[in-house]
Amino acid sequence: MQLPPQVNVAVLGVFTLLALLGGLGILWQTWQVSRAQSVGPRLEALRQDLVSNMDAKVETFRQRLQALAVDSELVNDIQARNFEAATARVSQTWSELKDVGVFDPSLDAAFSTDLARVGFSKLALLTSVAHEGEARLDVVGRGDSLNLGMAVPIKDEAGDVAAVVYGAMTLADLIKPVSDASLPGGYLELRSGQRALIQRGDDSLRFATKSTDLAGIPLRLATAAPGYVATLPYSTGTQLMFGLGALFFAVVLGMKLRKAIAQLTGKSTVVEPTMADTLLAEGVEPAPKAERTAGSKPAATAAPPVARTSVGVHVDRSIFRAYDIRGVVGKTLNEDVARLIGQAIGTVMNERGLREIVVGRDGRVSGPEMANALIEGLRLAGRDVIDIGQAPTPLVYFAAYHLQAGSCVAVTGSHNPPDYNGFKIVLDGETLATEAIDDLYFRIADRLLDDHGNGGLQSMDVSADYIRRIADDVLLERKLKVVVDAGNGVAGGIAPQVLEAVGAEVVPLYCEVDGQFPNHHPDPSDPHNLTDLIQFVQQLGADLGLAFDGDGDRLGVVTRTGEIIFSDRVLMLFARDVLSRAPGATIIYDVKCTGHLAGQILRNGGSPIMWKTGHSLIKAKMRETEAELAGEMSGHFFFRERWYGFDDGIYAAARLLEILAADGREPEEIFEELPKGASTPELKVEMKEGAHYAYIEKFVAQAQFDDARISNIDGVRADWHDGWGLVRCSNTTPSLVLRFDADDEQALARIQNVFREQMLAVDSTLVLPF
Repeated sequence: MQLPPQVNVAVLGVFTLLALLGGLGILWQTWQVSRAQSVGPRLEALRQDLVSNMDAKVETFRQRLQALAVDSELVNDIQARNFEAATARVSQTWSELKDVGVFDPSLDAAFSTDLARVGFSKLALLTSVAHEGEARLDVVGRGDSLNLGMAVPIKDEAGDVAAVVYGAMTLADLIKPVSDASLPGGYLELRSGQRALIQRGDDSLRFATKSTDLAGIPLRLATAAPGYVATLPYSTGTQLMFGLGALFFAVVLGMKLRKAIAQLTGKSTVVEPTMADTLLAEGVEPAPKAERTAGSKPAATAAPPVARTSVGVHVDRSIFRAYDIRGVVGKTLNEDVARLIGQAIGTVMNERGLREIVVGRDGRVSGPEMANALIEGLRLAGRDVIDIGQAPTPLVYFAAYHLQAGSCVAVTGSHNPPDYNGFKIVLDGETLATEAIDDLYFRIADRLLDDHGNGGLQSMDVSADYIRRIADDVLLERKLKVVVDAGNGVAGGIAPQVLEAVGAEVVPLYCEVDGQFPNHHPDPSDPHNLTDLIQFVQQLGADLGLAFDGDGDRLGVVTRTGEIIFSDRVLMLFARDVLSRAPGATIIYDVKCTGHLAGQILRNGGSPIMWKTGHSLIKAKMRETEAELAGEMSGHFFFRERWYGFDDGIYAAARLLEILAADGREPEEIFEELPKGASTPELKVEMKEGAHYAYIEKFVAQAQFDDARISNIDGVRADWHDGWGLVRCSNTTPSLVLRFDADDEQALARIQNVFREQMLAVDSTLVLPF
């Protein structure tokens, strides 16, 4: 069957274009694959070379430190307690060092000056060396003034530390090769803990890095090669052949197309076809240029810029979690997504007849961009926004009450790593959770968003009002000396002022707000993050150490003896205090809290309720039961008695100091009388996204615990007469969360063994942290 000439031209044109685009696409992919394959090994070799270079320098520094430790003249000066001469000796021996000092192992000289001027990271390094008796190198300083701090213990004949020698070198001298290296492509970064020291290349690849730790110093060098999408599972040579073959086929089809056009139009075929002839051979005449007449209507006005960005934006379902929204900036969360979330929140507010909303953000680097995009979305939905700027999450909650807005969004990644950010949402006094969070996602997915509003915007600072409100409520009967570790989170900007206002003497530690969290992760529920705080409390002879998470809604507590007071035991103290004024009150605690807590609440005349973990879920249960107090093992404390019912680590710290100051005993004596058995902190088993939910579903169905009382409120909690164990899904990260508590170590080990058997029976590949 012969096609009509017009159809024949059209078919040839389509196939010619497909062959041309296919050939070019294959060749482009071949180039991409070849480039990526060549960059990967070169980056790997570069990383290893740079690490070897820096390792060699660090080893040289370490050897010179060890040489100082056995320098006879230096040792003699130290034995004679002539630290001035010893300092001069170090400077003479190692002239490149700066900030040289020789300290008594008590470190009294270092801690008796302005701690902020000395530097908390330097003090932490000195303390570690004095206590552990081993030489150490670490990154010290802050901002752009970073140094490589080095400290070595000088020991006496008995092997005890007689002095600590300290010196520093500019960090740039060590890491200069990383800055100067010729990057073949891809991405390269050098990190010290959470802090990025150097970032080079394609920043979008930072989530796919391979890293190597340096020896003897907490630095990590990472690289990532550019990726590619391989649509053909063949070798580079085969793909090249396919690409060239497709282009040859396009040329053949182009010649046939030209001949078909000539036959159709009756024109000569002598002239050779050009590329333009081939691509435009369908012969479609261009549309005539439009002319505007006097009676023409102007074109429709384009949609507002904010509304246009919503088209085609991919929103990852996984960031909508059980009680807030949280994702990785640049990967699952960006400004377009934040803007859509703002529109969705604003749309819900419109349906509920709510007009005003407060927005505040924590100290993360991405905070301003995420907050601004969220505000754009809220205003696009017609809501009036009160922007209070950088503020702890409890201050955002307070502003919603204080300014009578009733609604707020805290832009925060909480205790997650620096790359995270998210949104904690309160509408008309209700913290959104579960189905209400899901509803926001479905509104975005179905484009059920208001986008024609023009909401207002004003900026306010309510910090002074917050401090005054707490100071009016809490006043210490005696002065307590406390060290406050904010982990460089946003609470550092206001928590010391609040505690000083209620009558405490405050020593700030890592209270400079830095969204990279350079000193340690801002999560007080992890004992590793409390090491420096414990050392500073002991070194300074403080009464207590207080730690806050990244956005200030959680509290951690340590004593002068170095004991970490878990939050369920702190809640016992709060419960006893509240019940002294509100007998019979309901007090809520989450499933991770000790079994001793219910007995303590009952003994003091209260009504205990165990409930699901999650700040939103706890607040909803408080509203339902009109509870006066609630708490979680993670360090969230919720006071309705004398406060507003939201979780506030800063206010909880003030209330704790009030209780301790009213008692004439030392804080550790007060905590000692609270029930305490053998227990673990929160333990985690990391899993793939979503796998933890599937695991718990199987575990609930299969696990068998003889003679135990089982609770499935949140995961599986098994209570025996002498202890209990818990496994549940984390609602903030893809992981299982476990905790164990018992009367003694023997019972604890037995319960852990039972859980180990049951958990491995469901999945034998699990690596359990107990």
